[in-house]
Amino acid sequence: MAKVEMYTKMMCPFCIRAKKLLKSKGVEVIDIPAFMDGHKRAEMRERSGGGNTFPQIFIDGKHIGGCDDLHALDAAGGLDPLLAG
Repeated sequence: MAKVEMYTKMMCPFCIRAKKLLKSKGVEVIDIPAFMDGHKRAEMRERSGGGNTFPQIFIDGKHIGGCDDLHALDAAGGLDPLLAG
């Protein structure tokens, strides 16, 4: 199974929605709370190429984008192959 990392903020409905999709696929998400942590937020922006919204999702180090991007990837049939690693 692929390594999935997600930069999140507390009570974020998009973070919750993205985690729900990944959980439904049996994926363990590495949650990186970044909203109140300046260093983690800077790391998130650097890794994502400037992404400043939550969540920012990475699968095996590849930047996927946010919640809508994750759901679009799933709808297009591209998420399961990435998760299979």
